[in-house]
Amino acid sequence: MRRRSLFSMTAAGLALPGVLRAQGLGAGFPDRPLRLIVPWPAGGSTDTIARLFQPRLAEVLGRAIMIENRGGASGATGATEASRAPNDGSVWTFIYDPQVTNEALRQMPFRTLEAFSPVCHVASGPLALVAHHSTPYRSIHDVIEAAKRAPDTINFATVGVGGLAHVSTTLLQQMAGFRLLHVSYRGGETAVRDATGGYVPLFMTNVVIVKQHIRAGVLRPLGVTTRGESRHVPGAPSFAQQGFANFEAPTWWAMLARSGTPAALVRQMNEALVQVLNEPAVKSRIEEQGCDIVASTPEQCGQFIAGEIEKWGQVIRANGIRADS
Repeated sequence: MRRRSLFSMTAAGLALPGVLRAQGLGAGFPDRPLRLIVPWPAGGSTDTIARLFQPRLAEVLGRAIMIENRGGASGATGATEASRAPNDGSVWTFIYDPQVTNEALRQMPFRTLEAFSPVCHVASGPLALVAHHSTPYRSIHDVIEAAKRAPDTINFATVGVGGLAHVSTTLLQQMAGFRLLHVSYRGGETAVRDATGGYVPLFMTNVVIVKQHIRAGVLRPLGVTTRGESRHVPGAPSFAQQGFANFEAPTWWAMLARSGTPAALVRQMNEALVQVLNEPAVKSRIEEQGCDIVASTPEQCGQFIAGEIEKWGQVIRANGIRADS
């Protein structure tokens, strides 16, 4: 893993023309490679998106950027390490939605908006419940009927206990009165392998890591968590459209800085990242994975994360969802 990251760093940022530093976006950053902590293993959506914007971001900043995958505990292990990192602008963190659900599910040594400064809400997209093509399920109602006949016998996979995919599927079960058996995976790569191999019949996931398998017909989408249909999963109705009134649970990704990082560096990183995310070549490569670029300001990012912490914390507490469920 380290070797892969170092190769990415070398290709993306070690031999950069001096003119880039003259642009000013990289001024004030430590004069050494920047660390970008991704609290998930390689091969998942967070890692995939990070590696799509990383090379161009390194060019714009005039700084090498080294991606460090730190998986474990649904993102909590890497986020905890990042929360203790220096706040001199040398370390940045790229998270996705389990960061906020972890606050209500786990005994965390930090609070997200105290330990980190929001930088940018990078992207958002649908979660999709997909079934292996060999299963008889053609809609969420087929799953509900089968699960009511035999509760706790049909497996559904997610990438990590307590993530939005897990919590939102739990909420669906409670809304419709059926019970599935949760199978938690440590990272997206292994979950996709088992889902496409038919070892787990159902998989609730962001579209980024399964879009190609949906297109190939290996995985069949049964519903998406956006309020309406998503362009990223054509023909798949939302759960709200299938009788789950007001149900909405889009997944998302964001960049954070260590709390106390100079505001000027946070603003520079935001400006550089927004520039890169809006460049057609980068934007199209990320969005074709199955999400939409947001590219927010730091203030908008902070407001969004605060809202997600409150929203999903209420759901978790009201429904008694636990980290071991």
